[in-house]
Amino acid sequence: MDQNVRAHDYGADVVVEDFTVASDTAGISLRLRNKRAAAQKTFSSERTILMVHGATYSSASLFDVPLGGASFMDHLAAQGYDVFALDVRGYGGSTRPPEMDAPAEDAAPLVRTDVAVGDLARAVSYILRHRGIPRLSLVAMSWGGSVAGAYTAGNNDKVEKLALVAPLWLLNAPAPIDTGGALGAYRKVPVLDFRERWLAAAPEAARESLIPEGWFERWAEASLATDPQGNAERPRVMRAVNGPIQDIRDYWAAGKALYDPNDIRVPVLLVHAEWDRDVTMASAQDFFLTLKRAPYRRWVEIGEGTHMVLLEKNRLQAFDAISQFLAEHYTRDTPAVRQAAP
Repeated sequence: MDQNVRAHDYGADVVVEDFTVASDTAGISLRLRNKRAAAQKTFSSERTILMVHGATYSSASLFDVPLGGASFMDHLAAQGYDVFALDVRGYGGSTRPPEMDAPAEDAAPLVRTDVAVGDLARAVSYILRHRGIPRLSLVAMSWGGSVAGAYTAGNNDKVEKLALVAPLWLLNAPAPIDTGGALGAYRKVPVLDFRERWLAAAPEAARESLIPEGWFERWAEASLATDPQGNAERPRVMRAVNGPIQDIRDYWAAGKALYDPNDIRVPVLLVHAEWDRDVTMASAQDFFLTLKRAPYRRWVEIGEGTHMVLLEKNRLQAFDAISQFLAEHYTRDTPAVRQAAP
């Protein structure tokens, strides 16, 4: 598999590398970012993580914007994890399909979930070879939770643990991300206008304090920067593929699951926030109850948070829940009592 590594100087404590990995499609490359402590010289399945983004924003946008002084990737790296984050094709630093350079209406919705699962498979295979380990843990959000769940259901032997933040599942209400109408290859997202929809999920009295001062602006600028072509337009936009929305219409909103969670046979953590309109509490509960064959499963509900809880004032609650879950001692194939690592 082709590899191109570019190292960055982010300080002596954390090593940051960007890897370019070949996909299963000619001309399409995938970007993997890695963060780890500079002192870390040995690697293990228990301490290796791959993160997967949702349907709109890339991994850099969701997991690596240093809000409050540190990103989610920084948080995990500081705790001794070897953290990778994948951009599926069409997102962030990965190749955008050539159809994204033409008018959106000229092609069908790009990057369906099965394509993203294939991209995830390539990333996992690369990391396992690169680090010389048999498995890793997956941390994924929203549509990325569908991608990671579907991958795990068919590849339990390569996954240590599965941590999902508001994973997309069967819908019991219209999907806010789907505004209706014909779907082209991609859509243009006016990121700076997203604040209103984001805050609308919270009660009016809680909106002012939900996103700490300056966080939205920093996150929005970082998100726009992931798509230089869209950022050059006026008003500035970020292009996002429409395959995930087509899958919502064809599967999740139609009451059809893309995969069977009963095929997942690794420990699962579900993190959800009470004001999430995109993945409701009822949908999260429905998903949680399908995980019949997981050695153990846990649901953590975050109060005063929305679908974007990883970027809000209570994000450390989600970070800590995931860190604790990943740190717990677990012997594969032995459903014994679990104990947190010291």
